[in-house]
Amino acid sequence: MFKQKKKIFQLAAIGLASLAILAGCNLGETSDKDSEDGVKVRTVKVAFDQASKPISYLDDKGNPTGYDVEVMKLVDELLPEYKFEYVGTTSDDLLIGVEQGKYQVGVKNAFFTQERTEKFIFPKEFLGLSSAGLVLRKEDEAVKTLADFAKKGYSLAPIAANNAQYTIIDEYNKANPDNQVKLQAGDAFTIDVVQWVNEKRVDGGVMIEGPFKQQVLAEDGPYHNLKGEVVYNEFAVIKTWPLFNKKEQEFADAYDKAITQIKEQKKTNELSTKFYGRDLFEVLETVNR
Repeated sequence: MFKQKKKIFQLAAIGLASLAILAGCNLGETSDKDSEDGVKVRTVKVAFDQASKPISYLDDKGNPTGYDVEVMKLVDELLPEYKFEYVGTTSDDLLIGVEQGKYQVGVKNAFFTQERTEKFIFPKEFLGLSSAGLVLRKEDEAVKTLADFAKKGYSLAPIAANNAQYTIIDEYNKANPDNQVKLQAGDAFTIDVVQWVNEKRVDGGVMIEGPFKQQVLAEDGPYHNLKGEVVYNEFAVIKTWPLFNKKEQEFADAYDKAITQIKEQKKTNELSTKFYGRDLFEVLETVNR
């Protein structure tokens, strides 16, 4: 009787241990299951910067949305073999998480840099377009380009070296050695550019148009009171990309097929107008980055 009870306890312990191992294996990984029509469905984690309105953010009900997120939702609809699970996080965690495989893909208005190709898969097809510009005080609104800014000898808000905006300015400086922008690497990935410019800590800063509109032009923006004090001057429209984990080439290829169809149907144009207030795809032919 004792031996029988001991055997039962041993089997129970083995069962519990097996469950624990299986549960542990599921942490940070994808899972497969069959759909109703027999298609094998793989759940993948899509990380997004949840504090980057209107690019990617949580709406009033806590649901993920924004240009990048809504385009990925359309991609998901065209890929029955995948189920997208959206994970809101910070920009830094997204980069680290995708690189380490915690997330299979991440969207954060990401620009292409050669350095990033060492850590991520860039698909063949870009996700969207983004306006990059200079935030300046009203009295400097005549400064329209990086060349104008450099010629003035103005100071620029620090940009983290791993931020693709740093790469953009660095590329300009290399192409214009006799008229360089004063570029300083910052400690933080992002800083409060509007505040730095308004407080005259710097003469200007690089910012994306969407967040500038949300912070300054929107009536509920935190800096709406500065609407007449600071301006945004676009100096480039740049392609943005989803970042895939290095082991996700098959997933990236599937994305390419889906996004091509979505662009052909002009759905990206519609979402650009909805979230950015303008169809950036209208200037695609002039985009060189």
